[in-house]
Formats: sequence, C-alpha cells, structure tokens
Amino acid sequence: MLRATACAAVLLAAAAVPAPAFADNDRDRGGAHPGNAGVQLGPRPFFLVEDMQDSRLKRKLQSCSNGPFRKSDFSIGHRGAALQFPEHTRESYEAGARMGAGILECDVTFTKDLELVCRHAQCDLHTTTNILVIPELAAKCRIPFQPAVYDAGGNLVTPARAQCCTSDITLEEFRMLRGKMDAFDPRATTPQQFLGGTANFRTDLYAGPTSGTLLTHKESIELFKSLGTKMTPELKSPEVPMPFNGFSQQDYAQKMIDEYKEAHVPPHKVFAQSFNIGDVLYWVQNEPAFGKQAVYLDDANTVADLPSFSDLVGYKKQGINIWAPPTFALLALDGSGNIVASQHARNAKRAGLDIITWTLERSGILADGNNGFYYQTIDPAIHREGDVMRVIDVLAKDVGILGVFSDWPATVTYYASCMGLK
Repeated sequence: MLRATACAAVLLAAAAVPAPAFADNDRDRGGAHPGNAGVQLGPRPFFLVEDMQDSRLKRKLQSCSNGPFRKSDFSIGHRGAALQFPEHTRESYEAGARMGAGILECDVTFTKDLELVCRHAQCDLHTTTNILVIPELAAKCRIPFQPAVYDAGGNLVTPARAQCCTSDITLEEFRMLRGKMDAFDPRATTPQQFLGGTANFRTDLYAGPTSGTLLTHKESIELFKSLGTKMTPELKSPEVPMPFNGFSQQDYAQKMIDEYKEAHVPPHKVFAQSFNIGDVLYWVQNEPAFGKQAVYLDDANTVADLPSFSDLVGYKKQGINIWAPPTFALLALDGSGNIVASQHARNAKRAGLDIITWTLERSGILADGNNGFYYQTIDPAIHREGDVMRVIDVLAKDVGILGVFSDWPATVTYYASCMGLK
C-alpha cells in the first residue's frame, strides 16, 4: 500500500523450488509449514486481546482463544507479513499465509528488461535489498551511495543517500539480490552501515543471508496458488518516464493482468489495485472480468484530501466498485470519544462502493500516543496495544469493509475467525 517511494517490497527469487500446496482441508490448525499447517497465529493476537480494557468485545474475543482459526479474505497480508519479515519475499508471503491471510499482495513494478517483479516501489532497492553491498550492481544505481558528511564537531551535516531502481538492472541481475527490512541509516559512512536503521518495533531476525528470497510477479502467482490464497497485485507508479523502452502505461497495466490469465487464475481470485485511476479504468474497460473488482487506492494524507460524496458517486458511475482509503479516512470519534464510522465511510456506502482499507500493525507501540498517519482521526481514543482490536471491530461492524491490510495478518485473522468472517 503506502505510496511513499522508499516504502518497500522485495523482489525476485531463485525460485526453482516449488512451494507446497495449502490444501483446503488443512485450514484450521496444526502443522509447521503453510503447505500443510493450516492457520497458526502465534502469541501476538492473544496478547492484544488480553491487553484490552474489559468490555463485551474483549470477553467475546477471549471466548475464541481455543480456536479454531481459519483463513479469511477479511485478513489481507500487506506485503506478506512485513512487521517482522522482509516485505515481498517468499518468506514473508509464507508467514502471511500461515497466519491465515486469505489474500496476499504483490506490489508490481518492472526491471530494465521489462520483467514484472514484486516490489513496493520502483526505486527502493537501496532500502529493501542488499544491492549496495554487491559492487557490480551498486555501480548501476541511479544515485550511487553517498556517505554522510559530518562537521569538525561530529555533527551530521548531510545524510547518507542512494537510490537504486528495478529499472536500473535486468531480471538476471535482480536475482542476485536478497531482501532486508525496509530501512536505512542516514548517518552511514559505508554501504554496509546504510543497510541498517530498522525500526525498533521490527526485527532483522528473518533478514539473514539465507532468507529474503525475492520474487517475480509470475513467481508470486504460482506461490499464492500453492498457498491457496487470493491475490491483490498493485500496479506501482513508474519512476521513469513512460513509455520506457517502448513500454507504455497501458502495456504495463495489461501485462500484469496477462500474467494471471497465462497462469489460469480465475478473475474472482484477483483484486488488481492502483493509486492511478487511469489504471483502474483501463482494467474496467479492457479487462472487465478483472476490472469489476479492481481496487482504486486513495492516496489522501489528511481528511481534507479525501473525495467528496459526489466524487465517490462518480467512481461508481465509471465502473469502479471498490474504494480503498487509509484507515484514518473511515474512522472518527463521536461526542463521547468513542470510535465510530466516519462520514466518508458512510458516503462510500451510500455511493454503492465496497471498501478495503490499509494498514494495521504498521504504527509501532500504540500506548505511547502520537500514532501518526493511520490513527490521525482517532488518536485520542488509542491508549493501549489492545485498542487495535476495537479499531478492527468498528471497521468490520460499523463501516462494513470487505477486508483490511495488515503487516501482521494474525491479528486480523484472530478477529475474523472469532466473528465468523470468511
């Protein structure tokens, strides 16, 4: 989701090893691999439920602590399970499936030789892969590594920088990379130091030299098929002038859909997304089987940026059926400080639109306040980690969303299983 350029996805893979199948009759529990394991939530959602203030919702969620927990389309793996795994890697996707995400996301961009790969932004290789410590690839970056500059007193004058894009390298070169957590150290004086900077609520534990397996878009399709999940590819905005080597924006949008058709994926299992309304309308008009559940992502940064009721009606009239704003857009506080559905959420429903939203488990510790972008409309009501369960409850029951992206799908899966959401 998040549109910011340096935000993330990791790509490609030496994908010779076929992923195991996720059989329908294995969904509920047990096992050790997403292919035969069913759903395993780990301790976090149980911690969150116990952390809630006493309420009817808490007691209901506590009553479900013994499961069974089931895969749910309400639970969407945002770049896999990016809270702890390098995003858009095989390992991240398998973790998301293991946690019951019924839908997994491959953000889609392209290489120099026009191959589609899973990546949050075209130009984030410097923050999400090890490209800067592979000299022959680092030399091809749009902006090679530039070390931080300090004054005589040791004060930072100019932060370290680099910019490396998928369009700088070929698919073959891309397969040399390993994914890491999306971060960089602005104080770095060496490329190796630049690879650090992981947020303290995340971890580098799953970003070692034998993991971080990057994937092409085609490889993600085959992996998701084997895991038994639906798919939500996002066509990322190019950061090179289009057409690029003769490759137009329409060619790009069509190529993404063509790869699902070539893999014989039924359109109802694909939720194509874009922040570019032109991409969504292209699918509506040229690939209607896929276009009818294409997702128009809203890039609003504040409430003032959100569409009006007439705008939402206009989306519906053009054939767009799913609007996907950030979570803050759908939530507000009533006069008593309770979290409720926002006017924009009600407007979308009145306009006949379905809603998907993004992104939970991306804001770090909630109890310390100042929770930023995703909680900007309801932050005064957020006091503890367990309050994320209240947020999910309002989104599900009051707003009536189809699903929610999460960096840790287990949290949403727990709620969905408890409430019987498929």
